[in-house]
Amino acid sequence: MTTPLVRFARVGSHQVPWAAAGSGPPLIAGGWWCCDLEQEWQMSAFRDFMTRLAGGVTLVRYGRASGPSLDEQLATIDAIVRQVGAPVSLLGASSGGCISATYAAMYPDQVDRLVLYGAYGYGAEITTPEAQASIVDILARHWGVGSRFLAELFLPDATAAERQEFIRFQRATMSPQVAAASLQAVYKFDVREHLPRVQAPTMVLHRRADRVVPFRLGRAVAAQIPDATLVALDGANHMPWLGESDAVIEHIFRFVGVAKSSTADTTSSLSARELDVLRLVAAGLSDHEIAQRLNLSAHTVHRHVANIRTKLGLPSRTAAAAHAARSGLI
Repeated sequence: MTTPLVRFARVGSHQVPWAAAGSGPPLIAGGWWCCDLEQEWQMSAFRDFMTRLAGGVTLVRYGRASGPSLDEQLATIDAIVRQVGAPVSLLGASSGGCISATYAAMYPDQVDRLVLYGAYGYGAEITTPEAQASIVDILARHWGVGSRFLAELFLPDATAAERQEFIRFQRATMSPQVAAASLQAVYKFDVREHLPRVQAPTMVLHRRADRVVPFRLGRAVAAQIPDATLVALDGANHMPWLGESDAVIEHIFRFVGVAKSSTADTTSSLSARELDVLRLVAAGLSDHEIAQRLNLSAHTVHRHVANIRTKLGLPSRTAAAAHAARSGLI
């Protein structure tokens, strides 16, 4: 998928960029403490995750709000929802969970489904006041060191290349002062009073070993939202696009009503090379093994697999293999 077409929504005196891709029920994802539509798209793991997600929904992403406060963030998401057209499903990850949950509580008619990932209700509970002050100070005074520290904290299981991409993304997106102010706002969010008023069906996804937002905080969020479902995931990466990202996508698809049988019925959209790759995926070969068999680079094979899943609207490599079997390719 190429970089989606960027549009703009007016929020007060600001123009906030947003972009939509894919087809299916609308799912708005945003509210990260650090975000930029173009810079995000430069991270390969992020791009692959969002491309796969857009294979089952109309995925809407939006850029930075006018400011880091909760009210400014809520005004931003409201402007996006009104341009997209309600009702929508919301995907709120990390601090974005505070924004999405509060919006769902305030505007119940606008939100059809609520998905929270790595979320919390009270930022002061994330870590001790001393640790919060220390981290914010590092970001303000030593952004180079701070961006590396956050990459290691947020992405403990990432490759060196993935971590470096995230470091570059942070530095390209924010100045030291903006980074410190944004993280300070994250620690100040307190949306506990809104959680019991959420009416939309809610699923809370949280990794058990999350080092940024402890699992207990996600469990507390699920306990406070009426009839919410808590899904405990393995892994320690705070960002949903790394680690077992297939599981995240599969749970989201199932929850918002994207049936596997409706994602694709034919392989006619695939090129001859993509069909070759799909047959070998179905045979159980890894990207490296497929690369050797077809005399390609592993990176090229990885891209082919991502394109196959996007074209067929499939959430995982396993689903692609099953689709190949159903289609008689093996």
